[in-house]
Amino acid sequence: MMTRIAVAGAAGRMGKTLVEAVVSRGTELQVTVGTVLADDPALGMDLGLLAGVKAFGVAAVSDLNGQADKFDVLIDFTSREASLAHLQFCRDHGKAIVIGTTGFTEDEKRIIAAGAVDIPVMFAPNYSIGVNLCLKLLDMAARVLGDDVDIEIVEAHHRFKKDSPSGTALRMGEVVASALGRNLRDVAVYGREGMSDERDRHAIGFATIRAGDIVGDHTVIFAGLGERVEITHKASSRMTFAKGAVRAASWLQAKGPGLYSIDDVLFGD
Repeated sequence: MMTRIAVAGAAGRMGKTLVEAVVSRGTELQVTVGTVLADDPALGMDLGLLAGVKAFGVAAVSDLNGQADKFDVLIDFTSREASLAHLQFCRDHGKAIVIGTTGFTEDEKRIIAAGAVDIPVMFAPNYSIGVNLCLKLLDMAARVLGDDVDIEIVEAHHRFKKDSPSGTALRMGEVVASALGRNLRDVAVYGREGMSDERDRHAIGFATIRAGDIVGDHTVIFAGLGERVEITHKASSRMTFAKGAVRAASWLQAKGPGLYSIDDVLFGD
């Protein structure tokens, strides 16, 4: 059965890539709705042409009102405020949603979890297959190396990214902290400047880089005395995230209400 996909923010860098990723899947999936800002010059434009692929007769609209009967799953990589509004729309109309937006507060995450009581919600900080494999490797490395190493997380993204550290870096920190029996809130260090005491062995440090058009680099360093282990993921194209999100949308369409992660898609039964 074909899955009908709505793409929020279809005129953005990620939105265009999502449309392209859906088109590349052939007849299994189809973009049937795409939103852009009300004042965007792309309003009314064919979504295929907007994404740089072939036209397929679906014009960009300014919002989801009146579009509920045209899609099964919404993919949203927009902003916190827009994503929460789209979540409520999907909740009101019984539609599934894949959320790729990051930077949510703890209260906002609780709103997302509450929405999953009524509809299928996929919520993950990163939809790259490689990143999610790295999370498994990080858990293993942390358990093997234990408290004998210092742990630092370095991440780099393009100059337009607003939240820092990235949602992926924070998720990596959570995985490592959990494996070591620590609470990331208690041990995270987000910046260093000036004179300080000797490094706390239990701390997990974060370093953030924002520059140019870097798509997304993440490295977790496990540094001991005499050796270090580094686990790195580097994304060279947004397509890796788009393909993962589209795969998640196809999987989610057949599920009942609940809060799902990309782990469920990649490593579930």
